[in-house]
Amino acid sequence: MPSTRKPKKRTYSSPVRRKKPNVLIRLLQKLPGWAWWFGGFVVVALYVFFFYYFFVSPFGFRWRALYGDVPYPEGYEIHGIDISHYQGKIDWEKLRNNGMIEKCPVRFIMIKATEGASKLDDNFIDNFYQAREYGFIRGAYHFWSIYSSGRAQAEYFIKQVKLERGDLPPVLDVEHKSKSQTDEEFKESVLTWLRIVEKEYGVKPIIYTYYKFKLKYLSDPVFDEYPYWIAHYYVDKVEYKGKWKFWQHTDCGRLPGIKGYVDFDIYNGSYYDLKRLTIGNEE
Repeated sequence: MPSTRKPKKRTYSSPVRRKKPNVLIRLLQKLPGWAWWFGGFVVVALYVFFFYYFFVSPFGFRWRALYGDVPYPEGYEIHGIDISHYQGKIDWEKLRNNGMIEKCPVRFIMIKATEGASKLDDNFIDNFYQAREYGFIRGAYHFWSIYSSGRAQAEYFIKQVKLERGDLPPVLDVEHKSKSQTDEEFKESVLTWLRIVEKEYGVKPIIYTYYKFKLKYLSDPVFDEYPYWIAHYYVDKVEYKGKWKFWQHTDCGRLPGIKGYVDFDIYNGSYYDLKRLTIGNEE
């Protein structure tokens, strides 16, 4: 007679020994629910803080300028702009007829001409011609390159830019210093450009740079002999204590005839003074 007893179930144990969670994991597993919520809140708060500190704060003034919350500097009547190929094709008739900054017409236009020792701005020839045709006081600027000597850059600028009576003095836009140069070597290179260009056109060139850069590298008395065009954005007044002729106060300007944003500038003086600064009309 067959047996009625049920066979015993056999149990098997895995030959691989399970590792216990490390101390940190075990502690986290024992945390109450409110601690998880608190920890999550701290992580989010830290993320927001660092995001603001590194990405929002440095550009906060620009964001306000984009939305019109920062007023333009008061007390100045002579306004201008500076342009390059970044502004694309300009509708010069619209700009002349409707271009107003703080209810004042655009009086002068600084135009990018060259960069380094071999690069001509794509729109320079047309921009430079049209600016005069439409009655603006025009100027041409050179963008300094750390990869070419001051002499080579000056010679290239002179080759490409033919200034005429009534034009503003040539401009050197210098914003960077090569790490391979000492401060003295850099200063001498900049002075080489300034002296060669001054000899060619018979007027002292204008130096454009940020005021902190000027204080750090171009504060020697010899550089104060040249008119200064200061770049200082989104502030009500210039913090630089020295003399200056032009102030680029925003890169968020909008004008009829120009697509996108354009830099706005002011001249520190009267329209008569501005005319006297031009080539052939110097005091």
